[in-house]
Amino acid sequence: MLYRRSMEIEQRLETALRLIRTGKFSTPRLAQELHVSIPTISRYVTALRTRGHDIRAERRGDSWRFILIRKSAGQMPSASASRVAS
Repeated sequence: MLYRRSMEIEQRLETALRLIRTGKFSTPRLAQELHVSIPTISRYVTALRTRGHDIRAERRGDSWRFILIRKSAGQMPSASASRVAS
């Protein structure tokens, strides 16, 4: 059961990262798209940042969006990311 729960969390984090990569989603839109609360999105973004993903908020027009800063070819995500947000 614990393994299954961990896999579900990993899948949700991957989905959140995929959506963030598009640069089209604010926190409320991500929450709506993923059917979770705004605080949960904040935990997802924190977990992804801990794993080495450079996620930033950027103002576009009258709203804010998350963007993922591309890493250089030799840069790997942090190995200390065994903590996962729920």
